[in-house]
Amino acid sequence: MKNTFKLGVKDGIPICLGYFSVSFGVGILAIKSGLSALIAVIISATNLTSAGQVAGIGVIAVGGSFIEMILTQLLINCRYSLMALSLSQNLSKSFTLPHRMLAAFGITDEIFGVAASKKEPLTPTYMYGLISISTIGWVAGTFLGAVCGEILPPILTASLGILLYGMFIAIIIPPIRQSKANLTVILLAAFISCMIYYFASWISGGFSIIISAVVAAGIMAYVAPVKEEE
Repeated sequence: MKNTFKLGVKDGIPICLGYFSVSFGVGILAIKSGLSALIAVIISATNLTSAGQVAGIGVIAVGGSFIEMILTQLLINCRYSLMALSLSQNLSKSFTLPHRMLAAFGITDEIFGVAASKKEPLTPTYMYGLISISTIGWVAGTFLGAVCGEILPPILTASLGILLYGMFIAIIIPPIRQSKANLTVILLAAFISCMIYYFASWISGGFSIIISAVVAAGIMAYVAPVKEEE
């Protein structure tokens, strides 16, 4: 089988390098939010999702409830369950239930993209190689960003923190170019979030994210539903 651990590591090196640069901003954000470098690293090692981590750090920073955290993470990360289901159609027979559970932990957009491109059945060793090297890059970048956030001047850490938001912009640009509906739902969610911030400040940041995303997506799903292909 070509899907060995080494092949997984090789395919995951580009992801590792990309994660390292992006997670640098996560580390800085964690420090700016009052978390320690150790806590930032633990969060990155146990929650492999950039958007989920940023939202989670925001909920922690404002003292949000566990319910807010659960709903926020569920809303942001539910797409990974669909990706895992998709990959399950191309798993080798050696993928027992424990292997499936371990591999599911490491499913991200980039890891899914690389794994889904493979024509051969995916083996546990390949997925572990792909996930492990990517996780190392994410955690290492978070650690370095957190350390720099503790020792660098505030003006410099503020400028470096923009890396994370640059990644989010890079993520939404392709869908926006493909469909005006995607642009509309993003702008609508931003508008709803601003309205909540200025006119319903009693709503916490975590629930603000949930409400903005669900309402905007619901409106656009009604106004401009995606047509099913025959």
